[in-house]
Amino acid sequence: MKRMKLVLLLAMGGLVSACANTNVASRNVPFEAPALPFAQSAPVEATSLVAPLTDVRVDSVTVRVPRALSVSEANRYLPKADIVWRGDAIGDRHAQVAAIFDTAMRRGTDPLSGTVPVALDVKVLRFHALSEKARYTVGGVHNINFELTLRNPKTGAVLTEPRLVRADLDGFGGQQALQAEARGLTQKVRITNHLAEVIRQELTTVEGYKNPQLGFIQAMNQI
Repeated sequence: MKRMKLVLLLAMGGLVSACANTNVASRNVPFEAPALPFAQSAPVEATSLVAPLTDVRVDSVTVRVPRALSVSEANRYLPKADIVWRGDAIGDRHAQVAAIFDTAMRRGTDPLSGTVPVALDVKVLRFHALSEKARYTVGGVHNINFELTLRNPKTGAVLTEPRLVRADLDGFGGQQALQAEARGLTQKVRITNHLAEVIRQELTTVEGYKNPQLGFIQAMNQI
């Protein structure tokens, strides 16, 4: 029986490893504006098709956290939901996540002084931070995905196709989490700072932000 359990565990490990290689190895493609299908609700301006948009100035930020995203307050290692957040008091988790993104996006784009004015349109797809059980034991991965679109701030015309950005962050656990909190590095502080840097890289480099490979828990979060 013990030998059979060991074989099963090894087989499961192989499957998870395969998932990790498939999902984690893929990184964000350069932030270019490829040709769009003919049926589009908003036109793409011709100037956006010439080169990657890396010389930008952000005039406005819009963050959307769809109400269709599921929320879990379950105190398990990996609660099944789109939104898992414990960095604020119990309340409207969609609004709390939107506030974090709004602060981060503005902080990351405020220093930009490029020649192309843009409106930043962000749609949150997943915000899976750590439950209490994970944070105060083994830690994990803050699994964050969002869709980014750049628009003309005056006309609303689309400058780039919606682009998926994966912005995972190592989640502290146990003593490391307690020590970080003592220094003021709460989950909210770390995630906000991280997202600010993610958007800065997205808008200032051709290759965009490269999501790190964070191992087993990162792969499990994608299942």
